[in-house]
Amino acid sequence: MRFELQRADFWKRISAFLFDFILFGIVAVGVAAALSAILKYDMYVEVAEQVEAEYTEKYGLDPDITQEEFAALTDEQKAPYIACDKARQEDERLIIAYNMIANLSIAITSASILIASIIMELIVPIFFKNGQTLGKKIFGLAVIHTNGVRLHGQAHFVRAIVGKCAIETLVPAYILLMILFGNLGIVGAAVLLLMAILEIVCMATTRTRSTIHDLISDTCVVDFNSQMIFENADELVAYKTRIHEEEVNKKEY
Repeated sequence: MRFELQRADFWKRISAFLFDFILFGIVAVGVAAALSAILKYDMYVEVAEQVEAEYTEKYGLDPDITQEEFAALTDEQKAPYIACDKARQEDERLIIAYNMIANLSIAITSASILIASIIMELIVPIFFKNGQTLGKKIFGLAVIHTNGVRLHGQAHFVRAIVGKCAIETLVPAYILLMILFGNLGIVGAAVLLLMAILEIVCMATTRTRSTIHDLISDTCVVDFNSQMIFENADELVAYKTRIHEEEVNKKEY
């Protein structure tokens, strides 16, 4: 029997991905909620909202005014908005609150994604073996090296933490946060689009239908029930040697 990669069915991969994505989201949100409570994130949000409400009441402003509506105001009508904006920018309470909101948003997002990745993409696959997450386990998929060798410690780490967590999750999350805080805008959206296109191109053009995290860890997703998996490189070499000898013996006869 000659060794071949039994590539996973596309729809099974999609199903496993969606299942794992939902579980990942639940774990990440739970971690984020716990960290938010510990780091008092809501307190800074409440301070910002309270101070903003004070300025709105003090200057008699419409908090829901749009850019178009503001542009249509007379200079006299714009004056309180301008004065309020200047006062807000000099208010230490708002400066501290918004700085903490931004910093904690980044810290909590990073930590929750990292912890969820360690649990769902590193610990669980090591426990199940064969690189299987819960979704892959349910849908009969496995992750191996492209030469058919089983994944071990370092490969698990590169695939899960460097590839999936850092490159494919944290980077987009940072960009989304920067868009949210008004630091990137259309540039950030363009980068996210390019990253998504790159993932699609990788899957469409590589022999093993690999994404970025698979390419950097030299792994691929296969059908577990039909795939021959070798424990290590020595076992792979021994298998190839045996197959070669069998082919030579057949030719002699």
